[in-house]
Amino acid sequence: MSEPVTEGATGQAAAPAPAKKPAKRPILRRLLSSVLVFEAIFLVLAVPVAVTIEHLHRGVAFGVGGGLAVVAVLLAGVIGRGRWALMAGTVLQFVIIAAGIEVPALYVLGVIFCVLWFTGIYLADKLEQPNPR
Repeated sequence: MSEPVTEGATGQAAAPAPAKKPAKRPILRRLLSSVLVFEAIFLVLAVPVAVTIEHLHRGVAFGVGGGLAVVAVLLAGVIGRGRWALMAGTVLQFVIIAAGIEVPALYVLGVIFCVLWFTGIYLADKLEQPNPR
């Protein structure tokens, strides 16, 4: 549908409202959302490991692993929309490393995903800078 054209103070037709702006940081959103989604997959896969190998109680394993995975997926949806999402994602990385206290495999996975997280931020900053010509 077309938008109604209104007349301005000079009697001329006003231009229609501009279209919605694209995402401000599309590369950042793509990179970090991918890291968070893959991290959520690994967290869900770590739950059976925590139960069988580490003998962690099922409720604790599903609660912590599933909770962290849900938070990662939710953050993947809002990454790039505000600085708070980057901070929350960074905190999540350190919480996952800290979860290695109960499941030592999360130390390794947490550090790997933390490196991917900060590399993604670094690369997005480099790639999204305007070319000075």
